Amino acid sequence: MFTAAAKALSEMLSPPLRAVLLKAIGLALVLIVLIGIALQRLFSWLATSGADWAETASGLGTHSAWNALVWMLSIMASLGIITGALFLMPAVTAFVGSFFVDEIAEHVERADYPADPIGRALPLMLALYEGIKVAFLALLVYLCALPFVLFAGIGFLILFLANAYLLSREYFELAAMRFHPPVEAKAMRRANASYLFVAGFFIAAFVSIPVVNLATPIFAMAFMVHIHKGLSGPRPELIEPRRT
Repeated sequence: MFTAAAKALSEMLSPPLRAVLLKAIGLALVLIVLIGIALQRLFSWLATSGADWAETASGLGTHSAWNALVWMLSIMASLGIITGALFLMPAVTAFVGSFFVDEIAEHVERADYPADPIGRALPLMLALYEGIKVAFLALLVYLCALPFVLFAGIGFLILFLANAYLLSREYFELAAMRFHPPVEAKAMRRANASYLFVAGFFIAAFVSIPVVNLATPIFAMAFMVHIHKGLSGPRPELIEPRRT
């Protein structure tokens, strides 16, 4: 596991993956800015019109309590882009990674496992479906953990563990589906669930580092290609010959 992580880190800046890295970072930055702007607009509305409407419509709580809520939402509005960058990065990278999984995986397979067959490229819609699904789950976890992040601090642990599970699940299945049908890839993931959850700590730690986490798709996919190879080894009988 540590060896796989070290290999993934060393390969991130290799010439073949450098172009993929730049594309992934660019797309992630665009999405983060758009999400940050949307959060800022949402919290700003909640801090003014939304809070006034809620106070009038509900008739619950004192005016001072609603003022405190407005104050908190105003702070959140000012931190909208920062909030999006820090806490929504797992969702963003899950989506971004779906565009580049085959480029990353094929490079790692050719460079580190030249004697093994190369996996089949995943259909783009399948990769996008997996990325969008995990992105929505990560967003849901973020929304559920947000109150705990603000008031208790335990939310950071919730987010870390959830990211370890969700991101390891997505990237392992994407790596495995290059060699196995989706049903078999998911079954393999379930059979090694505990091991993959622990492996996910590496990805969760990586995605927790500001700025560096823009490169999460490169690290996570390369890492899980090595993990998949370690768990399964070459399976030539599952690979269809590539047409030249």
